[in-house]
Amino acid sequence: MSTEQTDAYWMREALSLAKEAAAAGEVPVGAVLVRDGICIGQGINQPLGSHDPTAHAEIGALRDAGQREANYRLPGTTLYVTIEPCTMCFGAIVHARVQTLVFGAREPRYGAVLSTSALLRQGSYNHYPDCREGVLAEESAGLMRAFFQQRRT
Repeated sequence: MSTEQTDAYWMREALSLAKEAAAAGEVPVGAVLVRDGICIGQGINQPLGSHDPTAHAEIGALRDAGQREANYRLPGTTLYVTIEPCTMCFGAIVHARVQTLVFGAREPRYGAVLSTSALLRQGSYNHYPDCREGVLAEESAGLMRAFFQQRRT
């Protein structure tokens, strides 16, 4: 399978998780952490239901993988997330030593990887993940638009 096919496969998994979050009334973000073609962690956005401001999908996937792997360092992994991570999530990705970050759509207000703070370009961290963006971006952005449109009506 090509990189594009692999990315699309795992992003579809993340989108499925994002739909679970939306069904629970949470902002629809899903994340899947993969190593050697196997999902080792997954998460959905759930700060409302868990009463936890850190319960973002990326954090959930990293926590899940950390428990499964019995290690907070997760080298050699790829994190697929439907929306560009925020500052908190990017920090966790760096600390976990995730090798590659793949996200769907940019988040113009809170996305910190490339959009607002451009943390990927800072030059002050001891680890930087490789980054690919735009994988199933329209589906990811469409899910967010539909969710917030429904909330407004």
